[in-house]
Amino acid sequence: MEEKKEEPTKEKGSIGSKLNIFNIFRYREIKEDDIDDIIEELRTELLESDVSLEVTDKILEDLKSSLIGKKVNRSEDLDELVKKSLKNSITEILEKNKFERNLIDEIKKSPKPYVIMFFGVNGVGKTTTIAKVAYMLKKAGLKVIVSASDTFRAAAQEQLAIHCQKLEIPLVKGKYGGDPASVAFDAIQAAKSRGIDVVLIDTAGRMHVDKDLTEELKRIVRISKPNLKLLVIDALAGNDALEQAKYFENVVDYDGVILTKVDADAKGGVVLSLAYELKKPVIFLGTGQNYDDLIPFSVDWFIERIFS
Repeated sequence: MEEKKEEPTKEKGSIGSKLNIFNIFRYREIKEDDIDDIIEELRTELLESDVSLEVTDKILEDLKSSLIGKKVNRSEDLDELVKKSLKNSITEILEKNKFERNLIDEIKKSPKPYVIMFFGVNGVGKTTTIAKVAYMLKKAGLKVIVSASDTFRAAAQEQLAIHCQKLEIPLVKGKYGGDPASVAFDAIQAAKSRGIDVVLIDTAGRMHVDKDLTEELKRIVRISKPNLKLLVIDALAGNDALEQAKYFENVVDYDGVILTKVDADAKGGVVLSLAYELKKPVIFLGTGQNYDDLIPFSVDWFIERIFS
């Protein structure tokens, strides 16, 4: 009969338990008191960058919850850790809500004409933005026509006419005080008969509390059936920009945003508020007065700008 070999007994103070003891000295658990001051500094930074108070509070509350109780190396710089975690959170929010479509490719593959409608209150740079988009499309080899469907604001059609003349792009106008939807309809019909690829429709930008404007915008949307609805917002408008965005979301349910005047030392925190609260992407950034001062929005650009 074969004799059973005795298994060696584990001694107290084995390697595993020693490692556990070492871990106590190597790692620490993050407590609320450890990061409170850092969180408050970041709160100030976000608010000064024009991220709304509500969105700032929600993002930092989520960040705090994810960090408290986490075990980190004792040599880890908590200040850097919290900032890096916030950058990752913001990146994730913006990536999740970014505009995935390639606009030029989409237009080229779509039936003619492809209709883009622009919204926004007075003073945000809507007319110049339409001219920049027209220039961008023309550079891509597309034929463009513009509908001057703001028939109420003084000189609105004249401003568009100047841009269209410079860009050598046709413009469809109506009488002041006339029906803006019929101007849009005429522009679309002209595009169909002339084989034009894209119709850009301007709309009135009176103050966003105007009930008549609300009905007018809805009517233009019903008649023109746009492929893409874009809201133009001024980066310098602060929290009012988010209120404008909420209003137009209720009225026309736009697809994305063009943020203007980002060259005027604006942090552009409204980008984060739009993505977090309304799930709306910023598609383009207006960076100056020239026609080619329109660039695609970049998440990296935003992160660098807001933490600079």
